[in-house]
Amino acid sequence: MTKTNHPISRRTFLNRSLTSSFSALLGVTIPFARFMPAGFVPVALAQNPSSLVLPGKDGLVVLNNRPINAETPAHLLNDDITSARHMFVRNNGIPPELTKSQIDNWTLSITGESCARPQQFSLQQLQKQFAHHSYQLQLECGGNGRSEFFPPASGNQWTTGAVSCAQWTGVRLKDVLLHCGINDDAVYIGYNSADTHLSGDPNKEPISRGVPMSKALEDETLIAWAMNGEAIPALHGYPLRLVCGGWPASASGKWLNEILVRNKVHDGTKMTGSAYRVPCSSVAPGTTVADEDMCIIETMPVKSLVTAPQSGIEHKQAQALKVRGHAWAGDNAVSKVEVSIDFGATWRCSDLSAPVNRLAWQHWHSTLEFEQPGYYEIWARATDDQGRSQPMVVPGWNPKGYLNNAAHRIAIKVV
Repeated sequence: MTKTNHPISRRTFLNRSLTSSFSALLGVTIPFARFMPAGFVPVALAQNPSSLVLPGKDGLVVLNNRPINAETPAHLLNDDITSARHMFVRNNGIPPELTKSQIDNWTLSITGESCARPQQFSLQQLQKQFAHHSYQLQLECGGNGRSEFFPPASGNQWTTGAVSCAQWTGVRLKDVLLHCGINDDAVYIGYNSADTHLSGDPNKEPISRGVPMSKALEDETLIAWAMNGEAIPALHGYPLRLVCGGWPASASGKWLNEILVRNKVHDGTKMTGSAYRVPCSSVAPGTTVADEDMCIIETMPVKSLVTAPQSGIEHKQAQALKVRGHAWAGDNAVSKVEVSIDFGATWRCSDLSAPVNRLAWQHWHSTLEFEQPGYYEIWARATDDQGRSQPMVVPGWNPKGYLNNAAHRIAIKVV
């Protein structure tokens, strides 16, 4: 398949009469062109690779280098458990450059107005004093999919690759909090970290977010020191990070050095204003929304990815095509994943696995056949256990471009 020299949005509004032009650009017929929704651009014409390279992260698309932010193309997320080299990077500040002495003397403070017995723990004390737990936990940036919103929203223009599911090992946050004592008025926890503000000002924090006590006290919420059985990589929070699966990854603070037990909603940096918030009620695209009308994002919406094959491949018509991917639904489980090869005119159910543990993504696979050569798109949509499905188009617009869970699409040429 050929590519245009000027990539265009995957959902730029275009008239259906341009289908013949699409066929010419692709160099192949589109068997189900009559079903192509108005406003959709073929995936094969919307590729936009990055020329920047992040060491140790081969194949990731770098969106920003100060702070470092990089996403993972869908085909590199094909493994059941996300490897360190294929995990997306979302930073708000500058990661700390730690000396051996700083690492050896790392401490985590548990404090806050609703902590009954504030204490400080070394990494060794945490590991010795509390039971260890390992979970596969899905993390996704709240702005994943932002590039598809129109009017455009400010921020990193993620497509679909700001998501991961690694195995994390550490101690349960609730075990540590209960040991330190939680006052009856506790409603939230917040975190502080060792990264520095982009300005270099030590008195400014780049980010300090948190979660309600109900989320903090879940079994799967961890203070983690290991990822996939090894020390957490530097870009992902070494030597300690908070992991709150199923919620925006910004709630999972890296380089963790303090947990605050609060008697109010945490008010740290990027917890107030419009940060990680969406309008409490639907608004028209382009609307200015007052801060007091914005609500904090909690659980992430149902979503799926096609991770194999890679978008843009050629496939022989005589052979069946095996397709697979992952699906997740924030605090909920996925009940089914369906795929379509005719632009959503018809759907077929895929085989779907149960999650390894709560808050892990689920794997799905399907086998597809094609009656004639041409350009096809494979669409995937997941439905959660509450009956909520991914939309075919970008969901309700919001000023910060959060929570886009539109169905994933890949392109193939059948020959």
